[in-house]
Amino acid sequence: MASSAARGPRCRERSRRGRSGRGSAPAGRSRSRSRAREGEPRALRELLPLGDLDALDHSEEAVEATKSQSKTVRNQKTKSSPSDTSDQAPAETEAHGEPSRTSENGSVPPPKAPGKRGRKPKTEMLLLKLSRDLECPTPEPICVQKMLGSSEAAEGLETPPSGRPKRRAAKVALLYLQELAEELTSVYQPPAPTEGAQEPEPELEHIQKKRRSRRRKEEETDSDDPARDADFVPSKEVLLQAEEEEGSDAPLSEVSEPELEALRGHGVKMSSAGRSKPQCRGLAPNGFHNSIMAPVEKCSSLTCSLRDQKYSQWEFPDWIPLAHKWTCLSESEAAPYLPTEEKSPLFSIQREGIEDDGVFYRVNRFNSLQPHEERLDVSFFVGGPVWAMEWCPSPEGSAASQYVALYCHRGMEETHSVAGLHGGPALLQLWGLGTLQQEQGSADKAGLAYAIAADHGCVWDMKFCPSGAWELPTTARKHPQMSRLGLLAVAFSDGKVVLYSLPHPGALQHSKRTQVKDGSFHKYVICKVQCIAMLQVGSIQAGNASECGQCFSLSWMPSKPHHHLAAGFYDGTVAVWNLLTKSLLQCVRQPDGSLKLYPFRCFLAHDHAVRSIEWCKADSNFLVTAGSDRKIKFWDLRRLYEPINSIKRFLSTEVAWLLPYNGVTVAQDNCYASYGLCGIHYIDAGYLGFKAYFVAPRKGTVWSISGSDWLNTVAAGDITGELVAAVLPDLAINPLNVKRSSDRRFPVYKADLLPCSPAGAEGGEQALPKTRLYSEMVTKSYIRFRDTDLRSFKNFPSREPMRRMHTQEVKAELSLDRLQLESLHKVRFSPNLDSHGWLVSGGQAGIVRAHCLVGLASGVGHQLLLERRARFSSLYGDKPASPISAEHSALPAE
Repeated sequence: MASSAARGPRCRERSRRGRSGRGSAPAGRSRSRSRAREGEPRALRELLPLGDLDALDHSEEAVEATKSQSKTVRNQKTKSSPSDTSDQAPAETEAHGEPSRTSENGSVPPPKAPGKRGRKPKTEMLLLKLSRDLECPTPEPICVQKMLGSSEAAEGLETPPSGRPKRRAAKVALLYLQELAEELTSVYQPPAPTEGAQEPEPELEHIQKKRRSRRRKEEETDSDDPARDADFVPSKEVLLQAEEEEGSDAPLSEVSEPELEALRGHGVKMSSAGRSKPQCRGLAPNGFHNSIMAPVEKCSSLTCSLRDQKYSQWEFPDWIPLAHKWTCLSESEAAPYLPTEEKSPLFSIQREGIEDDGVFYRVNRFNSLQPHEERLDVSFFVGGPVWAMEWCPSPEGSAASQYVALYCHRGMEETHSVAGLHGGPALLQLWGLGTLQQEQGSADKAGLAYAIAADHGCVWDMKFCPSGAWELPTTARKHPQMSRLGLLAVAFSDGKVVLYSLPHPGALQHSKRTQVKDGSFHKYVICKVQCIAMLQVGSIQAGNASECGQCFSLSWMPSKPHHHLAAGFYDGTVAVWNLLTKSLLQCVRQPDGSLKLYPFRCFLAHDHAVRSIEWCKADSNFLVTAGSDRKIKFWDLRRLYEPINSIKRFLSTEVAWLLPYNGVTVAQDNCYASYGLCGIHYIDAGYLGFKAYFVAPRKGTVWSISGSDWLNTVAAGDITGELVAAVLPDLAINPLNVKRSSDRRFPVYKADLLPCSPAGAEGGEQALPKTRLYSEMVTKSYIRFRDTDLRSFKNFPSREPMRRMHTQEVKAELSLDRLQLESLHKVRFSPNLDSHGWLVSGGQAGIVRAHCLVGLASGVGHQLLLERRARFSSLYGDKPASPISAEHSALPAE
């Protein structure tokens, strides 16, 4: 007991020390806060002038002296004897600011409420007051008075009733930077404004008002409430606003007057990441906005660089046209193949900006009008409804004559069933358009160079080999070889795909041979030709009849060596042939020397007919198909067991896959389209996950669509007779961000069917005969072509063609109970750099027209053309003489 009694005071002392240590924790935290606050005058040292630094030094020395005295007193108390515990406890309690928990008689009093958290002890309050009294009463600088306010500048740091000084170091620093920026802008004196320039005072006044309103708001929200007295953390909005002001203030002190004008006009917009957003502002020289023309220049450069990689100078060297395989026909032999109509329907042409002369035209079969001197457009009559058409490729910079191959039905009312196979006479026509350029068209009329008579039924599609098949017309070859113009694949209604090697027209006329039995030559060169190869579905053991039905679409492999050709058939099958195969199972040589090729790959792509097929120009492993089952499917030829993506939307008629994008532009039939959604759509392949982009609305069925890689533009012809073109945006970015897509499309021309009588002309569409017979319709109506001036697009939204197009998109009416003589069936952009702005179109009336989109020509395209012509001249000598004069010399005069 004695030992325990002796240990009693010592144990109680330890417990009191532990409780006093735990109770002094809040005071310790308050001391740490006070030490943090002591750094605030040091932070302001940089803001004060040099004369005020002595006052701060004296105050700091006084604070250090008082702190050292308090430390020595505390050490002396702790070094006292341990038996003097009764005197030490009150001292510790007073020093720690906590009342004693035991009384003199040892009884424990009831616990008291703890002190308010964060309250400072008296010693630190005295030290803080002493440091304030020792500060020099010299007035604060003007910038500090502005930042701290008049009251704070006079009283120093403000202490609310809670005893905790406000932490405003970050706010003071931010306000100082803003005041410094204001002083810099006030010192800046802009140069004398030049003529036509505006002064920058409105912009500066706007910025200063913005800052004043923000400072006023901060002063109003500043209060002594401890709950609102939190550390200053700038929000995202404040940071963005500060970045905008810094971006707007910095140019005012550095940039020149033109940059200031651009800054005043558009401002400096910063993204959330702090990067400046590239924007295309202003108008291009052609009148379009620069944001519309920027993708055009980008695609021109990209197309040129990619063709250097993907295209070849010479391919298929064994497939040279031979003269003895081309037999010219006489008048009687050629008659079954010729179109029945010898004269075109009556038509007139009204050009925007040129007064209508009221002239009506009726052109003979295989004849053309003289190209317009100012607008350069060409018109010619082929004899029947046009359903297949394609440009002949030529090397870049060759400045050679341009050719278009086409097919038309023999009769205006002729129809063909898509089910089953059928043959019959057909005539493939090759038209020479002369040397077409952007700045000037051809001086000569368009003329029929020659025609090929075939017996495989009607033609649904044709494609030229993209590159490597053209050679100079002056190439010296030994007889019977002729210089080659191109390789043409033709899809016939008997299910066969026939491959022709076409000679230059001048070489054919020079070495033509014929076996004439009953008369003289036909006045036009019409030949019976032995093909190079015949492509057929099946195998060597199968019969000659195609098991897949008619062939509706073709696509030639776009990258060298162009040895693959894909075709789509009626039963949904897609077949791919290897044109250079040596396999005995895929290639059989016929007795006449031609080849019969069988596909090395077949797969069922659709449940119904494949209406369009297109190869990806950037990567030949990918293919897209559109079928009559309303589906569009993207395929990877390395894994054909399932498509990459399958989209079921509407009945597609044709697709166009432009070079720089991973999606296709689709033309559609209006039979399944929702109201207001019929027209032209861009559909992503699925990799980027973009939604469909509505390129242009159309009221009727869009029969054909074509895209130009050089111009980043698509053109489409529909049943209403309107040819519309649309400049695509940069579709590598989400097209949902594209605004005002209506500014990107424009009409090339509009064909209207009108009654012949003046009284009927006022009545409009009601006076037209409700008949499907061409003989009745052609006698009571005529076609009026209204062309748009495509040389410039300035003030385009207010011009009459644009207003008419927008009205047709909303209020157009379709008359399906009569022959649609004005409808357009085929549209094709020229793939050649020398004529990359030219567009041909044809339809039910058999009138084919060629237009030049001069306004879309860019400086990049012109520079590329000059470079390629210089390169072609260095490779082949002087540019080749155009054979158009020799070709037309052999043609009869009208």
